Amino acid sequence: MKYGYARVSTTDQKLANQIELLKLAGAEKIFQEKFTGTTTERPEFQKLLRVLKTGDTLIVTKLDRFARNTREALAIIQELFKEMSKSTF
Repeated sequence: MKYGYARVSTTDQKLANQIELLKLAGAEKIFQEKFTGTTTERPEFQKLLRVLKTGDTLIVTKLDRFARNTREALAIIQELFKEMSKSTF
């Protein structure tokens, strides 16, 4: 399954552009939210992480929609790989 994740930080910002790009990239289900990126404890982001499984694809339009910085992105990706490797046994 191809999942997309779209996020804006304030209610004044629009998700439409990100959603359009995610659809063009082939996202079949898109998780979206208006929530600060200063924490990974974002409700829709956490739902997305729970549904991802081995073989799925996660699409984001920009890295800063997914994580605050490269270090945080790598930590999230590493955790996903760790969790997915547990579920294959």
